[in-house]
Amino acid sequence: MREEFGFPAGPAAYAVAPVLVTAALAHIGPAATWLPKLRRRRFPGLAGQGRPGHVALTFDDGPDPASTPRFLDVLDGLGVRATFFVLGENVVRHPEPALELARRGHELAVHGWAHDRPWLPSPARDARELRRAVHAVGEVAGCVPRWYRPPYGILTSGRWAAARRAGLRPVLWTAWGKDWRPDATPASVRATVAADLCGGGTVLLHDTDHASAPGSWRAALGALPGIVRDCREAGLAVGPLSEHEVNGAEERGLDRAEGAGQRGTSDATPSDTLPRASR
Repeated sequence: MREEFGFPAGPAAYAVAPVLVTAALAHIGPAATWLPKLRRRRFPGLAGQGRPGHVALTFDDGPDPASTPRFLDVLDGLGVRATFFVLGENVVRHPEPALELARRGHELAVHGWAHDRPWLPSPARDARELRRAVHAVGEVAGCVPRWYRPPYGILTSGRWAAARRAGLRPVLWTAWGKDWRPDATPASVRATVAADLCGGGTVLLHDTDHASAPGSWRAALGALPGIVRDCREAGLAVGPLSEHEVNGAEERGLDRAEGAGQRGTSDATPSDTLPRASR
């Protein structure tokens, strides 16, 4: 490291290094919950584990005027309501499909403002952007949303703290379809979901290719009827997270990270005047 690049040199570098490493670990440490086995075993509530006879159906990354309405039509035909984790920037850019989600009885949840990876700590940015997303989603839903799923499932300490301060509950998933891949097909998506499908689980699909391979949403759309049929043949009801009775145990290990570097962020959200989503 050289001083002309803004970094300390010599003995000072050795003094600063442990502090930087500790800060980095505190920031990214909770992201270990991305690991499915760890999440299901240690943090069942975060994994989206709910009542045994129910499966929560969730979608990420929308709304998208080209694809989201097609998912809504299929869900209507199946008689299923789901939870859509939407991006704030997409809600502002495409308000009509966002409003249609609410009109058709689906639950809107927060996926963040933009679909980015939070490698660098920035608690103030995390809090600010999540408040913006909560406000955008609350405006179209008519109530303050309840759930939060970070992009890529990467839950840093800053995003965990920002979610809790915004009144959101982080939820990831127990089964996914890997429907974002360029080689995904309806058959592969259905089989991948089925491999981890179980009562009380939460399924992750995508209703858009916003952060996926172009056109990959078609694989999820084609797999959707079969996934719902698999659930029903197993005696499982399918619905949104609001009907899932997610495990209410506190994720204490993650809560301990909330205090690190979070001073100076506001607890208030721009949607405080809206009613809360049903708990």
